[in-house]
Amino acid sequence: MDQISKDELLLTQLILMFQTASLQHMGKLKNPISDKIEQDLPQAQISIDLLDMLHNKMKNNLSKEEERMFTGVLQELKLNYVDEVNKAQNAAKISSAEQQPAQP
Repeated sequence: MDQISKDELLLTQLILMFQTASLQHMGKLKNPISDKIEQDLPQAQISIDLLDMLHNKMKNNLSKEEERMFTGVLQELKLNYVDEVNKAQNAAKISSAEQQPAQP
């Protein structure tokens, strides 16, 4: 295996590692340690931000395939993140409304 293909494989693994971590923190995948669905949106945002930073720092230094993968993963994660934040906000509004006393 030459250095370029090894680096491409390692970059792919790094991207997938952050993708998996982000999806776990969004509650889209089980936490393999606790075997439970857990949600920690601030941690999900950190994983997305780290991937975004790496992508920006590596601009013009990626192959077409790497750029396509990076862009696709980031788009997927950002859309899922916005969806989960909206769900959490809606759940909080419903919970808040249920706790308010009925107004005459």
